[in-house]
Amino acid sequence: MISEKDLAELEKIPYEQRIERVEKLLEGKSEPRAFELGLLLALKMGQEIREGKELGSESGDLVASWSGKHPDSVVEEAIAFAKEFLMNPAGIAEKIKAGLQKQEADADMRQHDSQQDGDEAQNG
Repeated sequence: MISEKDLAELEKIPYEQRIERVEKLLEGKSEPRAFELGLLLALKMGQEIREGKELGSESGDLVASWSGKHPDSVVEEAIAFAKEFLMNPAGIAEKIKAGLQKQEADADMRQHDSQQDGDEAQNG
């Protein structure tokens, strides 16, 4: 999973290396999340813009390569994330933060529940 820390580290490295890094993170994944694919797509689209290429000239091939590999719903969601990355990066950062906070809260809840189950079994 790509975390807020991963995104912060990406900001510190040159643009082309960001793409390589995200590609490496996704390389071994059989089922990447739409968010992760969207990040890669946004970086590829940004590269096209920076190089003065027609938008979609290379990123379109990337999306086409996902067809058949990933469910259509994941690809569509990835495209939506890519657009949001390009248009509203601060909004994406807030979503990441909220998602991480939810994961932490869920983990705390599971830990609390398992401790309670253990206490009940011990006292039972």
